Amino acid sequence: EVQLVESGGGLVQPGGSLRLSCAASRFIFSSYAMSWVRQAPGKGLEWVSAINVPGSTDYADSVKGRFTISRDNAKNTVYLQMNSLKPDDTAVYYCAASLRMSSGTSRSEYDYWGQGTQVTVSS
Repeated sequence: EVQLVESGGGLVQPGGSLRLSCAASRFIFSSYAMSWVRQAPGKGLEWVSAINVPGSTDYADSVKGRFTISRDNAKNTVYLQMNSLKPDDTAVYYCAASLRMSSGTSRSEYDYWGQGTQVTVSS
């Protein structure tokens, strides 16, 4: 069974940093683009960032300059470094895999989807 397991979430004060990790297994990780998508309380899914197979990246305007996505194909892991966090960044963060780089906000646009990790930004 394909697995995407997120970790690294938690409670952080505004202005703080967190690094999320997503460990993939049972599919050819190096052949897939990887994305981070988040869902704030009471809101819909919001695409955050994506990285394709060669390593090109893209970001939502709301996180550009503050978040950095990266991948380590040897470890089958994708990361999201989040700096200068704001209360509006509070959400469940999901990683997702797709054969083509996506900025979609529907689960159906991705081949695989993780269970999510909670990020709470509050003083």
